[in-house]
Amino acid sequence: MTLPRIYSSETLHHAATCELGTDNLRYLKTVLRLKPGDRVVVFDGFGHEFEAHIESFSTSGVHVRLGASIPLADKKICMTLAQAIPKAGKMDLIVKTAAELGTDVIIPFTAARSVSRIAGEKASAKVARWQKIVREAARCSRSSQVAAVEPVLSFDDMLLRATPDARNLIFWEEEDQQSIRDVLNDPRFAKALHYFIVVGPEGGLSRDEVALAREAGFISVSLGKQILKVETAAAAILSIIQYEKGIFSQAAGSGGK
Repeated sequence: MTLPRIYSSETLHHAATCELGTDNLRYLKTVLRLKPGDRVVVFDGFGHEFEAHIESFSTSGVHVRLGASIPLADKKICMTLAQAIPKAGKMDLIVKTAAELGTDVIIPFTAARSVSRIAGEKASAKVARWQKIVREAARCSRSSQVAAVEPVLSFDDMLLRATPDARNLIFWEEEDQQSIRDVLNDPRFAKALHYFIVVGPEGGLSRDEVALAREAGFISVSLGKQILKVETAAAAILSIIQYEKGIFSQAAGSGGK
């Protein structure tokens, strides 16, 4: 039987017990109909995950006692997705899919051709919603780590978040010299451990934005002649990189040949 997997907002490092808040009370007691003594799995999104059992329910939450630690799966690469905010609710799906595909950091940003522009309290509310989505995605995908969703940035500020040691890639539909296959098969970067990926909005990135990214050390990359919807593009890129270098790869140490 698969044990229910519950997110703890408190770090479990060196903890013996934890209190799961009221958001988990109804789910565990009413929906799953669990009782004191029943077992669950608790994780905190920072790589700590434990078998646990419920000690008691109260009006303020669920008190659980932690048991054996669950070993972490080896993580081969780190991925950051910088995504230009698309129209309507598409960002919810992008955030959910990116988290399920093992993205470590998600940076929403405003591009020149972004139709949706959010700022102030509205931006903070959106980020809080996306943080809730990635927590649920981690629970469902059995990931021990929760993707970090950063505040909404401008294009220029987003570029500053990249580091020289990362493989910094900006995807542009007008790129005709270098494909994602070329980049991932380049032996000079075979041992890259961090991929920083920039995906534009529905209207694509402007030439000026791509030029600025290149000046900042990014490589412009094509996904091929097929034009993908913005929510499909991010999923395709992350899946390809994970297949070649990450959780879906069969590289040495993954158990495959």
